[in-house]
Amino acid sequence: MNQRPRTDAEVDESLRQAIDVAGRAPSMFRSEPWRWGIESHQLELRVDDAGPLAGVDPRGRLVTLGCGIALDHALVALAAAGCWASVDRLPIDERPGMMARITPTGTYEPTSSDARLLRAVTGRRTDHRPCSPTPVPAGTVDRLRRIAESWGVYLTELEPDDLVEFQVSDSRAGEVRHLRTAPTDETPSTPRRIPLRALCPEGQDVVLPGPGRDRGARYLVLWSPLDDPASWLAAGEVISTILLGATAAELWVSPMSDVVETPISRTLVHSLLGNRGYAHAVLRLALPGAVR
Repeated sequence: MNQRPRTDAEVDESLRQAIDVAGRAPSMFRSEPWRWGIESHQLELRVDDAGPLAGVDPRGRLVTLGCGIALDHALVALAAAGCWASVDRLPIDERPGMMARITPTGTYEPTSSDARLLRAVTGRRTDHRPCSPTPVPAGTVDRLRRIAESWGVYLTELEPDDLVEFQVSDSRAGEVRHLRTAPTDETPSTPRRIPLRALCPEGQDVVLPGPGRDRGARYLVLWSPLDDPASWLAAGEVISTILLGATAAELWVSPMSDVVETPISRTLVHSLLGNRGYAHAVLRLALPGAVR
């Protein structure tokens, strides 16, 4: 049911609250590679080209992915505040760095689902502990696939035979990260490049599948047919939707972006997709294990 129209001041306050919520979005090294601004009672999202990832992400894939996650977080906040909103996504007015523009269009009574997703923003964490041996139900994975496909993004599950190659990909990504952070003679105490880690760096290394461990986890590759900024932004929004939805459903989900960040590891994951599409991240989805 529609509520009374909000004043411009009330709209701007809702937008400021959305910015605060978006600040909780996970990003590489918590770099928050985005800038928000309120213009004419609209919320504008720009990429921060001067951010700390500028030297390691020349195409802007990672920062655009991060902007997509932050964008979805902001929309979750607006929904919980009872704000209808329309979104214009890049390219926008041929303005460099502009990722999205959110325009409030009306009000409504927020649902319990809206409130639950907002709570998931603060309750979400990356959990890499050994999970339950019981696999995530197929219906849950199918639902996530439908969500992704509504954005033109796809989820492909790694089959058991693929997991050995996936471990190789993760190991090689780790080797490249180590080389990137080796000190030089000129600057013995300063890394040459920022080390690349998973999108949610607050956890430990992911426990990869093997005999007697992590048997219940399912590994899903998030990919798009195109490798362009619009696809990266959409993939980020899908990652946010899955992260928050899984948290609300009391599932563990760990996004792993480092396995697709280097040319070597991207090629390996690309081969696991049958050389179709471009991978953005691998998601480890699992039921909670026993608490120790």
